[in-house]
Amino acid sequence: MTNFDTPLGAVVVRERARLRNFIRQRVPNPADAEDVVQDVLAELVDAWRLPEPIEQVGAWLLRVARNRIIDRFRKKKEQPLPVSGDNQEDDWLQELLPDPGAGPEAEYARTVLLAELEAALDELPAEQRAVFVAHEIEGRTFAELAQETGINLNTLLARKRYAVVHLRERLLGVYAEWND
Repeated sequence: MTNFDTPLGAVVVRERARLRNFIRQRVPNPADAEDVVQDVLAELVDAWRLPEPIEQVGAWLLRVARNRIIDRFRKKKEQPLPVSGDNQEDDWLQELLPDPGAGPEAEYARTVLLAELEAALDELPAEQRAVFVAHEIEGRTFAELAQETGINLNTLLARKRYAVVHLRERLLGVYAEWND
């Protein structure tokens, strides 16, 4: 049981919410985010025992958290996105994302962007999501989709348009943040 009346306990109480929010913004999986929080706090306890005090605890915690996040993403293997058949011209998403071989920060950015894209796709109505995924990710044509589903070509085009508008609005801020 932790005694929050100690100086270390007071620091944990003061900084924990800020630290957790910082990590959750960067780690999409809540369980992974909580693991990082615990790792950082454990490192704080170890550092607290050292003879030299930590001068700016808040900044120190965020720096350690950023390092732990990068370490965690280094350990995870990159899962390739589905490719659009054999036609590499349709592989627009791969071109937009940072190169996974460009280092841990690029790999981390790529993972976060993919998680944001997945979350944005999950927000779409099922009909819009199905058309967007079939056309943009699987590389299928609208003519094929219309023939397979029996849905009017213009309806499919409209559904894709609504999906694109939503995704653009939803992901614009995230994309801009990574390109600054």
